[in-house]
Amino acid sequence: MNALAPNANILPDAQPASLVLRLTPAWALPYVQLARLDRPIGWRLLLAPCWQSAALAGLARNSGPDLLHLLLFLIGAIAMRGAGSTYNDILDRKLDAGVERTRGRPLPSGRIGVKAAVAFLVAQSLVGLAVLLCFNRFTIALGVASLAVVAIYPLMKRVTQWPQAVLGLAFSWGALMGWAAAFGSLGLPALLLYASAFCWTIGYDTIYALQDARDDAIVGIKSTARLFGANVRLGVGLFYLATIVLAQAALWSVGASVIAELGTLLYSLHLVWQLRRLEQPTPAMALRLFRSNWPAGLILFGGIALEGWARQALIG
Repeated sequence: MNALAPNANILPDAQPASLVLRLTPAWALPYVQLARLDRPIGWRLLLAPCWQSAALAGLARNSGPDLLHLLLFLIGAIAMRGAGSTYNDILDRKLDAGVERTRGRPLPSGRIGVKAAVAFLVAQSLVGLAVLLCFNRFTIALGVASLAVVAIYPLMKRVTQWPQAVLGLAFSWGALMGWAAAFGSLGLPALLLYASAFCWTIGYDTIYALQDARDDAIVGIKSTARLFGANVRLGVGLFYLATIVLAQAALWSVGASVIAELGTLLYSLHLVWQLRRLEQPTPAMALRLFRSNWPAGLILFGGIALEGWARQALIG
């Protein structure tokens, strides 16, 4: 472990052996934690629908995804996930202080002040804006529109049992962006993929919320994990079923065939694997299952992209 980043300041759901933490000096650690760079699963799950949508758009054109778009989405996902997390932590600093898993975060622990966090939020947002300006006008407008959902998400856990649904609206936005970046408009395939990603997000974030269900009840934080209670496996299963059906519909709408269908099958089996391990999950298992959704998202992307590249090679 990096001697400059003491173990006492490593958060419970971080990856302590990660290269980011090993290379981070002590003064920068609070900023790394605000941006969740020590917990890359967040930006990865934000990125997955972007890449899936870019691949779907490519398949509709009988080609692979635009590689420049994939790179831009990668940079944008890291920047905007960091900005969103920083914004969330600024608003939730008092609530975080009452939850065991989050009380060590930079703001509730006092390792960074609100003014510094706001400045960091602005800096990350400017990076995201620079990326967004690389796309066509429709995509820029669509990206700006997503900020309305991002702005209200941190407040939802105080007023509704369904904050995961609001997160789903925000984290699935990339399913619209990839298609819009390719075509300068939206179409049925993108809307179906967005609906699929929305259901997927509710499912995996419900699993994530299982870690904090006890403390959330004490401090008054609402979640679908608390709402579903003993029926959490059934609740997640229904959303995962909708995820698969809607993803399949998106593929049919662009005329997908064997390779993309194989990717969808493997994606479906991965979601079933998660459900099989969700019967009496421990916090550690919940975190493991939540993190496993990154390879799940890559499987779906890979199947779509490979079919697009295969068609491109045959035509070319």
